[in-house]
Amino acid sequence: MCHYIIDGSFPIKGKIRTRGNKNAALPCISAALLTDEPVILNNIPDIEDVSVIVDIMTELGAEIKKTGTGTLQIKTLDLKSCEIPARKAKQVRASILFAGPLLARCGKVILPPPGGDVIGRRRMDTHFLAFSELGARIEVDGLFKLTANKLVGVELFLDEASVTATENAVMASVLAEGKTVIQNAASEPHVQDLCNMLNNMGAKIKGIGSNILYIEGVKKLSGTEFTIGSDYMEVGSFIGLAAVTRGELEIENACPEHLKMVKIAFNKMGIHWETDRKSIFVPSGQELKIVSDLGGMIPKIDDAPWPGFPPDLTSIMTVVATQVEGTILIHEKMFESRMFFVDKLIGMGARIILCDPHRAVVSGPSRLKGSDLVSPDVRAGMAMMIAALCAEGQSLIRNVYQIERGYEELIPRLISLGAHIKRVKC
Repeated sequence: MCHYIIDGSFPIKGKIRTRGNKNAALPCISAALLTDEPVILNNIPDIEDVSVIVDIMTELGAEIKKTGTGTLQIKTLDLKSCEIPARKAKQVRASILFAGPLLARCGKVILPPPGGDVIGRRRMDTHFLAFSELGARIEVDGLFKLTANKLVGVELFLDEASVTATENAVMASVLAEGKTVIQNAASEPHVQDLCNMLNNMGAKIKGIGSNILYIEGVKKLSGTEFTIGSDYMEVGSFIGLAAVTRGELEIENACPEHLKMVKIAFNKMGIHWETDRKSIFVPSGQELKIVSDLGGMIPKIDDAPWPGFPPDLTSIMTVVATQVEGTILIHEKMFESRMFFVDKLIGMGARIILCDPHRAVVSGPSRLKGSDLVSPDVRAGMAMMIAALCAEGQSLIRNVYQIERGYEELIPRLISLGAHIKRVKC
């Protein structure tokens, strides 16, 4: 295990380039199982979650080569197995994304319970509702066993706009017989990337970017080359970091079009940036002051499915709010355990009232003090990193595996911006 030693209160300054979207890379890699032809994926981040998914693919029978920086070539001529290895499944939530492709390609899959971040209950019901409607039979005896003689298109209404359930339903439907309609579908940029990649492979998906997807099943998919989009969660993290350290930062390959609701949220805290078509510039010297709602009311930042504010950034915004003058409500509606990390911020000197598992009232600015911290999940871990970088004194962050699951080469990139960090092996 490794940990980080961080000396805070140093403004960051410079230029950084956004890496590929983790949440697009994982389903796109899984979707390569839907064809026996080569699939080339570009802009794949070099992170732990990707490494685990690649290991699972290899055990299933895929041949995977890294042909350049951020580029994977995948070919699965024959499948060795339709059972996901349990030791790997428990390492990453995205292991569930193999269910749709394996069910579509070989008519069966054995899936151990997936792992991933502990941020509250993460239902799997929506996945199995979709598979069942498409014609799969499901048995649960510690493992999830799915079989189907054939998948047949149907009109689906998902009981929640789950990203991974939408992706699984799409991957199962593209090779199903007939037409499928998926209503209440998730429409995040990473879902759009998966659908666009599948269309490049010969799938027939319409309605991409909306909450209703129309899919006409095809008999075979071909290989393709596809470049996934940038990680807007990473962009939001870097914007917050620049603001609270009173630094200035240019973020390249930032895809500003994906950050419209994020910009509204940052604007509520007096944080602004400039954009061109691809980059974002966060200037120094910002006021960092809460903008009250009409009538002088306390504003709130609350998450929602796309195009609402992304839940993965609520942890980041909680830390940013500690450095802003005024009071704001952070309402994390989607996961009941994600806000529990705020007790660590309170220990650092933050003024936060945790109203319940979903709501925190933050009053700032607070002078944070360096502390001994443990990263509970990838986003809270990054939030703690930001808190440590703007705090007075030295902090130690343990369990950094959780952070490195989602952020590629984070430490050298931050050091290049002037951050004082050491990565120490135990």
